[in-house]
Amino acid sequence: MDSNQGYKNRALADLEGNWTDAAIVTLVLLLVLEVGGGSISFIMPPLIEKGTHFVWFLLCIPLGWGYTVMFLDFIRYSEKLTLSKMFSGYKEWSRTITTYLLMYIYIFLWTLLLIIPGIIKAYSYALTPYILKDNPELSNNAAIEESMQMMDGHKWKLFWLHLSFIGWLILSLLTLGIGLIFLQPYMRAAESHFYEDLKREKQVY
Repeated sequence: MDSNQGYKNRALADLEGNWTDAAIVTLVLLLVLEVGGGSISFIMPPLIEKGTHFVWFLLCIPLGWGYTVMFLDFIRYSEKLTLSKMFSGYKEWSRTITTYLLMYIYIFLWTLLLIIPGIIKAYSYALTPYILKDNPELSNNAAIEESMQMMDGHKWKLFWLHLSFIGWLILSLLTLGIGLIFLQPYMRAAESHFYEDLKREKQVY
């Protein structure tokens, strides 16, 4: 496994010359998630607003998955970051929605015990999106359990990788969130490299 700085350097090398494409797809994702949700709150009566938000959340899951795994092909094959690739997540809408929903339920139930167990479980399940991408035959519990096995002994490593971006996150907040369109691709590319290294170390599929 590489160091945090090693993953970040590899991500930066991949993104060199591709920042514009990365920023565009990230901006579209954020607009769909935030502006779309906000519009629903504005036009819907309060009594049905909560249910509509839940439906919107479900509909956005394949989009978020498509965004995440798009970076896997990007770092593997230097494939361009495009809106069509991000929206291709809807081709797998059934697998992604059911698996993510189950994963979120598990995390919620663990969080009811204490916050720390919920965070630990969230990191246990962190590789589920990539496993869904690489294993079309897996879904739901099978994909989640595969992530748990791969992350055994490596949850702290991924936590520290994410934490190493805290300075960039603060800077993004100081720019009223504009920096997020660059921070998100940076983090996703670094995380994709983490997954690739761990997959080789574990010698899975």
